[in-house]
Amino acid sequence: MATQDERIFELTNNAPDPALLAKAETLTEALPYLQRYAGATFVVKYGGHAMGDPELARDFAEDVVLLKAVGINPIVVHGGGPQIGAMLKRLGVESKFVGGLRVTDAATAEVAEMVLAGKINKEIVSWIADAGGSAVGISGKDARLVLAEKVKRTEPDPNSGIERHVDLGFVGDPVAVDPTILHTLAAQGFIPVVAPVALGKDGATYNINADTMAGAIAAACKASRFFLLTDVAGVLDKSGALLTDLDPAGIAALQADGTISGGMIPKVETCVNAVNAGVDAAVILDGRVPHAMLLEIFTRRGAGTLVHA
Repeated sequence: MATQDERIFELTNNAPDPALLAKAETLTEALPYLQRYAGATFVVKYGGHAMGDPELARDFAEDVVLLKAVGINPIVVHGGGPQIGAMLKRLGVESKFVGGLRVTDAATAEVAEMVLAGKINKEIVSWIADAGGSAVGISGKDARLVLAEKVKRTEPDPNSGIERHVDLGFVGDPVAVDPTILHTLAAQGFIPVVAPVALGKDGATYNINADTMAGAIAAACKASRFFLLTDVAGVLDKSGALLTDLDPAGIAALQADGTISGGMIPKVETCVNAVNAGVDAAVILDGRVPHAMLLEIFTRRGAGTLVHA
């Protein structure tokens, strides 16, 4: 029988690897969040720029599969602007933008649907399958998930400066969402992957901004979290530091003093609209950071800008 000194020596020399201990501590830290979000719905907008890196795409798919495995119901809504632009360029079609939205004639709308609901959507489904999950790719047209209406935009006339109506073609805004198909898929163990294409009241097919579509779906599902994965860390103050916690009043003040400007404005407005419509909180995250969603959800520090009521 080993003496006490011999046993202490044995235990000391067989101490667990510090890296393994760190992993165990991470799991322990995540426990209350796993309990809090069990059965919750998360809507994740996966951006076109964030999809450009195969390694990050694999990380994203693994994160989504992990969420499903621990009892959370993720819904992925993806973009694809850069990919649409690349395809139009290959076809020799010049793109024009108004207020950040692509002017979409009938031919462009057909290409957009092909890229979004075809190539990109099925790529994401396959990434999730490779990570061990079961995903189903759909668009807003399936089961009348999203009903759209034509977007109306104005811009100043270059000569007179007077506001004039601009016809964006087949670009729409979501006006109604029926999440039945999403709930059905989730209940059967599937992860819905949604392309931002929808039918209009007039029966035409409309291309919808992915941020806007994801926010509308999050609101309809009363999601616990709405994630916007983008190519910036989140909302930054004027010194460049990340603002981790904002509410609608704080966002309005930051817009008024110019801290929030440019392309961040529609993103925070989408988050505010979702929160005001019943989403518990929205988060703007850097999709280029590996496992950013997991860091945000399962750690005390978080990883992006949280927007809440």
